[in-house]
Amino acid sequence: MMTPSLPILPKLNNLPTTLPIEGAVRIELEEGIPIFRASSAVRTRIEELLLKQKEAPLEQAEERELNSYDEIDDYLSFVNRTIRNLFLTQSQLES
Repeated sequence: MMTPSLPILPKLNNLPTTLPIEGAVRIELEEGIPIFRASSAVRTRIEELLLKQKEAPLEQAEERELNSYDEIDDYLSFVNRTIRNLFLTQSQLES
């Protein structure tokens, strides 16, 4: 009888240079799986920066801020995919 192998988790090479402000991330449950999302305050700030960017170039500090949110979004997506894959693999092993 073969023992099912667990998925190999991808390895992060580094963390974002700037981490979100306190309260910037919230956790929701979707089908029993914890999902990390940007808070409504962060989403509102991103929308403000994107609207401003459409009208005129952002100041350097605002551009860095927007880029840091993009980087954080990439990491949240990574964490969410990893967690979801682990839960799906666990469910398959239990069936």
